[in-house]
Amino acid sequence: MTDANSRISEIVTSNDVVLFMKGTPLFPQCGFSSRAVAILEHCGVAYESVDVLQDMEVRQGIKAYSDWPTIPQLYVKGEFVGGSDIMMEMFEAGELKQLMEESGVAKV
Repeated sequence: MTDANSRISEIVTSNDVVLFMKGTPLFPQCGFSSRAVAILEHCGVAYESVDVLQDMEVRQGIKAYSDWPTIPQLYVKGEFVGGSDIMMEMFEAGELKQLMEESGVAKV
């Protein structure tokens, strides 16, 4: 699992915003991933996505990496933010947009 852990760490630290999801932004494979993509698109930020369905080591490894049992998972500037429910709560409260602005995340 250390290989997957180091790959995950590299992805998380080398991108301002990363969404580990099922599927791709153009073709999400679950409703929660679809909602997470819609939230990020609405925020207008550039982000990297990782399709966990393409790599079982990453799919299991990301859960251990964040100590969070579900996918999707959002990272901003190397920090774990949460899954789609937390993203939705933060988005509705204006906290997600504020986090992106304070973190200096690039706009699309």
